[in-house]
Amino acid sequence: MRTSKKTSWVSLMMIPLLLISMFVMSPSNASAETDLGINVSAAILIDAETGKILYEENADQPLGIASMSKMMTEYILLDAVKEGKISWDQQYHVNEYTYKMSQDRALSNVPLREDGTYTIKELYEAMAIYSANAATAAIAETIAGSETEFIKLMNEKAEEIGLEDYKFVNSTGLNNSDLFGMHPEGTKAEDENVMPAKSVAKLAYHLLKDHPEVLETSSIPKKYFREGTDDQIEMENWNWMLKGLVSQYEGVDGLKTGSTPFAGQCFTGTAERNGTRLIAVVMNAVDAKGNESRLARFDAAKKLFDYGFGQFKKEEIVPANYQFKGNETIDVTKGKEDKVEIAVEEPISFMVKTNEKDLYVPKVVLDQKSIEADVKKGTVVGKVVIERTEGTDYGFIDGESYSTNVVTTSNVERAGVISLFFQGVGSFFGNIWDGISGFVGGLF
Repeated sequence: MRTSKKTSWVSLMMIPLLLISMFVMSPSNASAETDLGINVSAAILIDAETGKILYEENADQPLGIASMSKMMTEYILLDAVKEGKISWDQQYHVNEYTYKMSQDRALSNVPLREDGTYTIKELYEAMAIYSANAATAAIAETIAGSETEFIKLMNEKAEEIGLEDYKFVNSTGLNNSDLFGMHPEGTKAEDENVMPAKSVAKLAYHLLKDHPEVLETSSIPKKYFREGTDDQIEMENWNWMLKGLVSQYEGVDGLKTGSTPFAGQCFTGTAERNGTRLIAVVMNAVDAKGNESRLARFDAAKKLFDYGFGQFKKEEIVPANYQFKGNETIDVTKGKEDKVEIAVEEPISFMVKTNEKDLYVPKVVLDQKSIEADVKKGTVVGKVVIERTEGTDYGFIDGESYSTNVVTTSNVERAGVISLFFQGVGSFFGNIWDGISGFVGGLF
């Protein structure tokens, strides 16, 4: 069959259009690289040692945190124990509020006797393992006298560690509507604790830094409350990623789940493998069909952990005592030597994707061109900063930059009076000569 010239011309014109449509319709590699396929409202993954953020998704949006709030209550309690303000064997006497709350089994609770007394250790274990709400309120009352006063301590601690966009209205993370009309003063009846995923991760990061012993309790899969008594009740940890539970994941030993109708299914998890510890936060997790599911939060956390452990490793970007070519020394004035060697004070290491180490480039920034004697070894003369040449870098959870000091590596004594005199003379004639040279050069 013969083809007309007009038809051939039209066919040729269609080729570029088809090529353009192929590029438009094809997903980009960059998009595929960061899409972990997690069904959450927000998520973040960080290295627990350095706070390096490895992944984030809508991490700055304030959302309901539910019982993940109890990490703050744990933090304040462990501070108080360390400072000697509270002891583990200290007794708490149940009051009307905590008794009434503890009897509501629709909430997470261990029932407390109306006339009962319990040690702070018992209440802490019930809070950390079983997310017991009445036990949490009892701890808050013990520390601050009332839950209203305890909220002030929560806000103070949040300010101290640099949390952002947080709101605490109670110690438990429940909606205030569940508190039988006895919600803390100054809060509203329908209020609930909120915080962005980034602040939740920062809270967990500082909690683990200051009180790593929290993992001794958060890692317990099952325990009996008041074992051997008529009040005995089994507490199964709501963190189903612990060993022996339904969503077990190698290395998981904490930290805190959370769930309310407002917050959805939330989880702050931490896992350690081969000396690397990660912290993952997922908020309002749903399954593939968009349905709320307790398992969904652990499925999402698993994908984050798999991503972190599978694609990242700790790399030394700048070794200690490293010297930059062309900046091995800095000039010294009024010294017995006119130069002193300089080098990086501390190494810079952090977790990077295994194929992205070369994207991080160190640069030296000196504070000044020279330094005056007497110079001591270790004097700071500048810093090293790390810049990523392409792609997205999420930085650190505390907002630090990749930097370390550049310092002098030896002493340089101040020159004597005679030596300084001749240096001054030399400098004087040198300046005159420079001026004459500039004048003569200007004539031509």
